[in-house]
Amino acid sequence: MRKDVQELWLLAEPYVRDAGFDLIEVQYGREPSGWVVRLFIDTPPTADAGSAISAGQIGQSGKVGLDDCERVSRDVSAALDVADAVPHAYQLEVSSPGLDRPLRRERDFARFVGESARIRLIDGVEGRRNFHGTLRAAKDGRVEIACDGRSYTISIDDIQKANLVPDWDREFHRSAS
Repeated sequence: MRKDVQELWLLAEPYVRDAGFDLIEVQYGREPSGWVVRLFIDTPPTADAGSAISAGQIGQSGKVGLDDCERVSRDVSAALDVADAVPHAYQLEVSSPGLDRPLRRERDFARFVGESARIRLIDGVEGRRNFHGTLRAAKDGRVEIACDGRSYTISIDDIQKANLVPDWDREFHRSAS
């Protein structure tokens, strides 16, 4: 993780946690509209997260509302201003992670074992940097993903970007019922 993003993460996480949420991802950079600090928050996994997964509720935060995002934004914005963490004008955006939820920490990968994911690496494994397949395991700082008829073990430290891949059939079925 870039140092500037890591510092923003460490500053924002206690406020997100105090509001009852997990900090899923922090993005920071210049965009066409100017500098943006973007936080993704979600409800913490419950003890029976496996049953929620099997019930087809992946990516369904449903419990992160606009009021929640506003409250976290207000608290984090004040903390960023006091710490003078961003040396120029910026926009702070807070939202739920969505169906293509970012995956960053080992516990994120472990929570979604059995789901489809897309992973891009910094250095790569066996000459390969891009993977699209099913998450098989996550432990000891490594992620196992099955794709193209075999399994690959990837160091979490080598992951540049990882996201869940939405199961649109499941989502359409869920929204129809």
